[in-house]
Amino acid sequence: MVGKTKTIKVDYLARVEGEGAFKVVVRDGVVESAELAIFEPPRFFEAFMRGRDFSEAPDITARICGICPVAYQMSSVHAMEDALGVTVDGPLRDLRRLIYCGEWIESHTLHVYMLHAPDFLGYAGAIDMARDHAEVVRKGLALKKAGNDIVNLVGGREIHPINVKVGGFYRTPTRRELEPLAETLKTARDLALETVKLVAGFDFPDRERDYVNVSLSHPGEYPFNEGRIVSNGGLDIAVADYDKHFREIHVERSTALQAEMLGVGSYLVGPISRYNLNFDRLSPLAQEAAREAGLGPVCNNPFRSIIVRSVEILYACDEALRIIADYRQPDRPAVEIRPRAGIGHAATEAPRGLLYHRYRLEEDGSIAEAQIVPPTSQNQPSIEEDLRSYVGGWLDLDDEALQHRCEQTVRNYDPCISCSTHFLKLERIDETSP
Repeated sequence: MVGKTKTIKVDYLARVEGEGAFKVVVRDGVVESAELAIFEPPRFFEAFMRGRDFSEAPDITARICGICPVAYQMSSVHAMEDALGVTVDGPLRDLRRLIYCGEWIESHTLHVYMLHAPDFLGYAGAIDMARDHAEVVRKGLALKKAGNDIVNLVGGREIHPINVKVGGFYRTPTRRELEPLAETLKTARDLALETVKLVAGFDFPDRERDYVNVSLSHPGEYPFNEGRIVSNGGLDIAVADYDKHFREIHVERSTALQAEMLGVGSYLVGPISRYNLNFDRLSPLAQEAAREAGLGPVCNNPFRSIIVRSVEILYACDEALRIIADYRQPDRPAVEIRPRAGIGHAATEAPRGLLYHRYRLEEDGSIAEAQIVPPTSQNQPSIEEDLRSYVGGWLDLDDEALQHRCEQTVRNYDPCISCSTHFLKLERIDETSP
């Protein structure tokens, strides 16, 4: 490698949601640069929400992602309720946690079985893997379906749920409707436990970094919808102070904005950060499974994120069963909402990490401004740093194996690229100028 330049380049990333590429340049045996390029066309969600009524936000934001629509709905309704001075608690709050459980189960399972496991088992994709591991894939599909069943029942349909509204739901399920779901979830919990054991046996590269972990933290529960934004570096802020500590920037190679923590730089959101900052709030079964899988209360190896995601699937099954067991149908499906001017902030924990929403409403309840900061936008700089940090230790591999390791490094994050591309900045040009 001395005196030579090697370029590892992938023009179209496979087994990620959306369109992205990366390029790593190694000169004289040292990684000179690593760039993640996102070229998915911008979709302008922040812009075309302006002028819409606040009540339209859940249905509009759900269309940002077909895999994690609940996360966008939940962040939008919490932010709107913050702006409107409304608090939702009791069974309605529990139902919001329940539908989030469903999304974590289906989204994490999709990633674990269909997108990430082929990397560890030596297959180009899930179809090839299914030929040799048909029973494993069938179990993964059954586990994913349990998550879809939750979203379908509580949300009205599996993709882009239609039952969520500011203030609660259009309709709440009865206990009788939830009872069959509990039986499904008991089987799903067993499958989730098998999943943790399965992925714990994979061969993991020995790579770690001292990440700046950022996630929500709630004193009484593993975070889904509520809490303060904390880090392992001492950050502990209200969600409304997000913009005082984080900012979005534009880099030429990406149609998605990137995020950085002021005075710190890159940071990590997602399952590893949630786990590291909230391990003691996992259910006892999930904690025990994590320990038996070889994890301590802190994990800094991004390749082991597949284990952490599996532990979170197990937790979501446990939490969903708890909610169903305690559920009593509320008297009303939603609290009363009165439009007013205001600014609302909210952050929830999407499967891929912290998701921040901010809205400014006019007196009639119309949306004057919208800001949405997806997890993948926040993780882009960290992905590039992983590539810069880890590639140097794999230069003895042949080109195909080296490229695979780089792709796997990106897939550790389960990037949802389409979610992150919704901005456009226009500049007026005076055509009379020379």
